[in-house]
Amino acid sequence: MASFAATQAVPLAPSALGRRARVTGKPKFTRAVRTMAAPKTGEPVVDGYTTMFPSPPVDRRAGVIMHPTSLPGMYGIGDLGQEAYAFVDWLAEAKMQIWQVLPLVPPGRPIPGLREDYWSPYSGRDAHCGNTLIISLQALVKDGLLTQKDLPHPYDTRGNVDFNQVAKKNEPVIARAANNLLALPDDNDLKAAYLAWRRRPEISRFLKDASLFDAICKTPELLGKDWWDWPVELRARDPAALEAKRADSTALIDEFCAAQFLFDKQWLSLKAYANAKGVSLVGDMPIYVGGHSADVWANQTLFLLNENCRPSAVAGVPPDAFSEDGQLWGNPLYDWNAHDKEGYEWWAGRLGRALELHDEVRIDHFRAFAAYYSVPADAKTAKSGKWIVGPGEKFFKGIASAVGGAPIVAEDLGVITEDVVALRNAIDAPGMVVLQFAWGDEEGDPRSPHLPHNHYENSFCYPGTHDNETTAGWYANQDETTKLKLANYAGIDEKEGAAWGFIRLGMASVSKACVFTMQDVMALGNEGRMNTPGIADGNWAWRVGAPGFFEGARGEAKRLAALAERYQRIASSGPQAPPKKAAEAVVEAAAKTAPSPAAPAAEEKKKFLGMF
Repeated sequence: MASFAATQAVPLAPSALGRRARVTGKPKFTRAVRTMAAPKTGEPVVDGYTTMFPSPPVDRRAGVIMHPTSLPGMYGIGDLGQEAYAFVDWLAEAKMQIWQVLPLVPPGRPIPGLREDYWSPYSGRDAHCGNTLIISLQALVKDGLLTQKDLPHPYDTRGNVDFNQVAKKNEPVIARAANNLLALPDDNDLKAAYLAWRRRPEISRFLKDASLFDAICKTPELLGKDWWDWPVELRARDPAALEAKRADSTALIDEFCAAQFLFDKQWLSLKAYANAKGVSLVGDMPIYVGGHSADVWANQTLFLLNENCRPSAVAGVPPDAFSEDGQLWGNPLYDWNAHDKEGYEWWAGRLGRALELHDEVRIDHFRAFAAYYSVPADAKTAKSGKWIVGPGEKFFKGIASAVGGAPIVAEDLGVITEDVVALRNAIDAPGMVVLQFAWGDEEGDPRSPHLPHNHYENSFCYPGTHDNETTAGWYANQDETTKLKLANYAGIDEKEGAAWGFIRLGMASVSKACVFTMQDVMALGNEGRMNTPGIADGNWAWRVGAPGFFEGARGEAKRLAALAERYQRIASSGPQAPPKKAAEAVVEAAAKTAPSPAAPAAEEKKKFLGMF
């Protein structure tokens, strides 16, 4: 009988720790191993036995969630200009290693009397394109595409975003910059960069359909109509009809593409700056796409549609304690068998695009990969829906060749059955815990995964998300029994305040990452709430303050940095890492010059979605 396993993994020297993973704000190394026969009972242990310790805990991080529209701005909305860079500087000062954003896609737009989408980033018109409303107008001046005279007078520099006003005032200015870009000679550096970007296969693959979809939507007689109500030749994508429409819409298509290039240019420059400051950008990907979108129109065989191209079944969630009718989302459902037959090519492209724009991606409603709730398209409520088996681990294996070890966070909130947990564990993706969900029931559930003593390392901890009340607002609405529980369990009191008490709890959690809304950092009440699910109007509009805000928020940055240091959420390497002591530097230099050992005898098993 052997004292160890039949074979034993032996760590190699530091120089063998080589393979870098996708950048997530800092390098990731995978420990290489060599295998050898284990000694038998009664025999001496292997050489180096006293150095064979368990793997150390993963690096711990903290961060802030705030959508770019919530940044300060001179022109009615947060944008990708100076204030976005100031926010990154503020994050670095606060020792925050994560900036989480909501979906960057073009939001759903209201058309009075026809369509009421209320600017939600979760009902986007294209899953691959960017929201051009957050393009910095001042940056366009720096690029020589506009002059100061082209810009509107500063307006609405504080207070919530009026999206209709922003679209009315800013979009013509952005269109002018796009057309000025198109008018440049092809050998101009900026024009050449645009042309090269547009030729990239991974860009042209979605841009061709997205730009044509936008042009058709702007046709006066089709304004406000869903694509399945278009003339049959456009609805059914007759090749001759599409080419004729493309030829008639060249100017609109080129302007759309140029504006998307300007979004990409500004966003990726900001991302590079954030990465250089040790800040990783975490994106948000809704699992479903909007029905009236270029995604569904251009890929009809990948969705459950009827003979009239309308959804035959739609997404939602069943009735629960919060909604007796359930929630009827209305998104068309995927035909997972069709996705499997095409090798998940569309999904690989979608995730690849998301990972170009972000370092990590949270997938919203992850549970639908295990099983999803399907509601008949003609249903008035979600009561008549039923659960359908999803693609499971097969999906993640299918896209592995395209996206490799993609750093994905699983939003596993809601009705979480054992198959969801098993799937999340199978792909080694971190899940989510939300502190607000841990209290409130009269009896309480001691097994709740949201209670801090039940947290697990491979998770992201949030006091609350963009869909919840602010923590101060939530606390104000709790009864005295719940407040007493919080005082006894977590030491929450009026002096510290619930918002910072929950930030402290998140920092202390075993979760390897904790993320706070900017509203909680500022200890705001529900006047700062970002979204109220089930209510269409008045969401997504919150802004943090006027230009120059972050200079006045340095006290909060220092407070966050102190908590990050107390609970060991300071970067151990990279731009935010503390200066190394002289002795540590000598040891590290020696390790780098050590001779490389022999290659491992057995290939290491690749973890698909290890986060860090």
